[in-house]
Amino acid sequence: MSSLDPDTFAALYHDHRGWLRGWLYKRLECAELAADLAQDTFVRLWSSSSPKQFDSVAGARAYLRATAKNLCITLWRRQEIERAWLETLEARPEQYAPSAERQAIVLQALQEISDLLHRLPARTARAFMLAHVCQMTDAAVARELGISQRMVRKHVARAMLACLKLNARHTAHALPHDEAG
Repeated sequence: MSSLDPDTFAALYHDHRGWLRGWLYKRLECAELAADLAQDTFVRLWSSSSPKQFDSVAGARAYLRATAKNLCITLWRRQEIERAWLETLEARPEQYAPSAERQAIVLQALQEISDLLHRLPARTARAFMLAHVCQMTDAAVARELGISQRMVRKHVARAMLACLKLNARHTAHALPHDEAG
């Protein structure tokens, strides 16, 4: 439930929705996407549990702009992942292409992994990528990041734990109800 009372929220929505859609349209050049992200911005505001008070129009718009900007970044990141996945599929012979269902599952997993890596501290995500994707040794990662090998192992372990938690959530959701507990 929102930290804002319904009347205050309705007033914010009424006063700023058009402005926010315009701001988003300038960045996205798509009216439908701008409308969707503006709506998502207000949904985030409404569902926020932390108290929000705006002393001015500028304060309200700064909050809405920051939230919308984060939603844009997430959208662009997802679009980039989708483009890379589609390019990968196009490079494969058609007879080896996964089914449409499998393609959707892989794309969703790639997006979740990307989201997970972006939630981690930058150095942790970078150490993990260098160690596992680039298959660099701890010593090489340590040199690249300017940290000790012990810190490399800590960062990689932290990222691995996050991956294991993500995998555990998927495993729990994939099990039939009688097996999940």
